[in-house]
Amino acid sequence: MEADPACVAELANLAEDGDWLVSMRAMDLLEKLAHAHPQWIQPHKGLFVGPLADSASWEIRLQVVRVLPLLSWTARERKRVVGILCRDIEHPQKFVRAWALDSLATFALADPTLMPIVVRAIDHFERSQSKALQTRARLVRARIGDAASRASMPR
Repeated sequence: MEADPACVAELANLAEDGDWLVSMRAMDLLEKLAHAHPQWIQPHKGLFVGPLADSASWEIRLQVVRVLPLLSWTARERKRVVGILCRDIEHPQKFVRAWALDSLATFALADPTLMPIVVRAIDHFERSQSKALQTRARLVRARIGDAASRASMPR
C-alpha cells in the first residue's frame, strides 16, 4: 500500500466482501492505514458508517470504532458517528466498548455536549470487573483531563 496508495480502493472493495474473514482483514488493514495516512482512507469513509458499522462481527466493529475519530465528517455524518460510538460503549465485547469510549472521548474534546456521556461511561468502566475497561477508563480520563472535570461540575 505504501508503494501504491491507489490500491486502497481495491482494499476498500474487499472490506465489503461476502466472506466475513476477508472483510475483517481488509477493515483491519484500512484501520492501520488510517492511523498513518487518514487522507488515503477519507474517500472510503462511508465504509465505517454504512452496514459494516452494524456488523455482527465484533472484530469488524472494533475496526470501525477505532477509525471514526481519524476521519473528517460533515455535521450530518457526525450524528451517525456519535450514534455508533454511543451504541458501542454498551457492546458485549469489552474491546469494542473500550475503544468506542476512547473514540467518543476524542469527539467530546471538540463537542463538549458529549462530555457528560463520556464521563458517565468512564465512571461505569472504572467500576467494572474488567481490568481492560478500568485501564481504558483511566487512560481516557487522563487524556481528557480538565474537560471531564468541567462536565462533572453541577451547573
